[in-house]
Amino acid sequence: MTGRLFVIGTGPGNPDQMTPEAAAAVSKATEFYGYGPYLDRLNLRSDQRRQASDNREELDRASTALRAAATGATVCVVSGGDPGVFAMAAAVCEAIDNGPKEWRTIDLVVLPGITAMLAVAARIGAPLGHDFCAISLSDNLKPWNIIENRLAMAAKAGFVIALYNPISKARPWQLGKAFDLLRSDLPATTPVIFGRAAGRPDEQITIQPLAEADATTADMATCVIIGSPETKVITRDGKPDLVYTPRFIAGGNR
Repeated sequence: MTGRLFVIGTGPGNPDQMTPEAAAAVSKATEFYGYGPYLDRLNLRSDQRRQASDNREELDRASTALRAAATGATVCVVSGGDPGVFAMAAAVCEAIDNGPKEWRTIDLVVLPGITAMLAVAARIGAPLGHDFCAISLSDNLKPWNIIENRLAMAAKAGFVIALYNPISKARPWQLGKAFDLLRSDLPATTPVIFGRAAGRPDEQITIQPLAEADATTADMATCVIIGSPETKVITRDGKPDLVYTPRFIAGGNR
């Protein structure tokens, strides 16, 4: 007997930013697995069962959900944002890759969602209007020297950089270290956008030049977007500044 496993994202937290496709999957599923605050965003029926777990238990959560789906249940694994961006879709695929053969016959449906960098970018203008990359500053799953190397290469290549997992109580120094590294390759005036809880009632959007960027502005609910040398800030009377990266770059090598 084989069931179905949906992997969905709730978006950045604003209920309006959860896709209708994800909402339809929620209505079909009977068992839900995810980090507690993400499950709290769902309005579940009395016949729908939730199983919350710590945000650092992703592989165990994925395996438990797959075991339930293998018995014939319709299961939903819940992420914030988009499930394929530093989230549960990769954990589910990894569990299938290393799990029993029968897990490969489960009907797996990964549904796209709105990830944090898209929500933050939309609130401030269009900083992702040209080439960009996303890097997680967490060294729980990869060594810090790899993160440093990727940051340096992205800055040298001229990418706009979206930073996920920028800071935590266990990692209070890494964002400041990342800023120091990027100052070696980017102009001092490069805009740094701190987007906390984009689209939610407690939203805070702050712009600082890289030379003055203060890592303590961020927490784990913040996505940080660092512009490229081409990224511009438009000041507007009586309205928030806009930040955008032009779609055209003149010739030359970087």
